[in-house]
Amino acid sequence: MDLKSWPDGEACCASCAEADGSGRFEGYASLFDLRDRSGDVVKRGAFGRTLAAKPVSAIRLLHQHKADEPIGVWEDIREDTRGLFVRGRLVLTSPRAREIWALLRERAIDGLSIGYKTVRAGKTKAPKGRTLFDIDLWEISLVTFPLLMGARVTRIEGESGRSDGSGVTLTTALRDAARQLSA
Repeated sequence: MDLKSWPDGEACCASCAEADGSGRFEGYASLFDLRDRSGDVVKRGAFGRTLAAKPVSAIRLLHQHKADEPIGVWEDIREDTRGLFVRGRLVLTSPRAREIWALLRERAIDGLSIGYKTVRAGKTKAPKGRTLFDIDLWEISLVTFPLLMGARVTRIEGESGRSDGSGVTLTTALRDAARQLSA
């Protein structure tokens, strides 16, 4: 196998290096004050305790919530005014991660979904669902169909397009606004 040395000292096969990109992406794994398809609503601050107690490396990056399919690492996870912003990197030395990277670049997959344990929740005015005030976050997955429609990858490293710095492109912001208005 022909190995190529990367600037940070890692080694990867030549075909990985030619996979066109670093595997980095960003988006929103959760959005505040929006009802997901199960009726749950996450409140601002719900991830605060977890993010203060756990290093980013303790939150797993999985494919479709499968514990046996880690595909990368999270580099940044934080709450902002909109929701839970995430920036991750697929480990492209893994064949499965390279496959997911190709699907992500083609937008065949772009959903994000959180895996968690509820610590504190309350009732909502809706017939079903909860208001989530405190969440013990375990993992965030790239998924085909996110439970929260707006939980999406908003930027892939290497793709053209402008961002406002928060990871939200104009197209994504308009799409999310249209969904909220129709709901």
